[in-house]
Amino acid sequence: MKLIGLIGTNSNKSTNRQLLEYMKNHFEDFAEIELIEIKDLPVFNKPSNLKIPDSVVEISKKIEDADGVIIGTPEYDHSIPAVLMNALAWLSYGIFPLLNKPVMITGASYGTLGSSRAQAQLRIILDSPEIRATVMPGSEFLLGHSLQTFDKEGNLIDLETVQKLEALFNDFRLFVKMIAKLSTAQALLHKEAENFDWENI
Repeated sequence: MKLIGLIGTNSNKSTNRQLLEYMKNHFEDFAEIELIEIKDLPVFNKPSNLKIPDSVVEISKKIEDADGVIIGTPEYDHSIPAVLMNALAWLSYGIFPLLNKPVMITGASYGTLGSSRAQAQLRIILDSPEIRATVMPGSEFLLGHSLQTFDKEGNLIDLETVQKLEALFNDFRLFVKMIAKLSTAQALLHKEAENFDWENI
């Protein structure tokens, strides 16, 4: 199984990046997880000629070729970071790599809640008409107090936390296989996304 891990932060030292790196290594026997940075993407400006930056096209192609996507999001001011919103804006502007794509959301924070509000907001965004990703239900992985959760080698310390992550990841692998079988309406949904225009509602 080939998965993309979208690092939803522009911080050089992020426990969300650390969590995705841990998942890449910990689950290497079950899936190939390629981590993708979005911090250097240009600011979305809705170009009238629909010209999409090459860096966005490259990410879009990798997402399209993958079986599923894992998004790691921090929480800033009760919402997802601007850099993640920027990436999603590009990835829904005339291209639709996330359409029907199985998505698992993770989040780490220094406090107790582990990006719970950001994850809830991200689910709404991923359900928007131009994105229409298929997010695994009931699958929040909230890593609170994340500065204290990793050892010097980047491994999660708490056994129960590891077990929960393993259980959710195993469920996600099954979820990816299930969604792959639900392809009957995909062409129609893709056409609807292409024709959707907020200005003509």
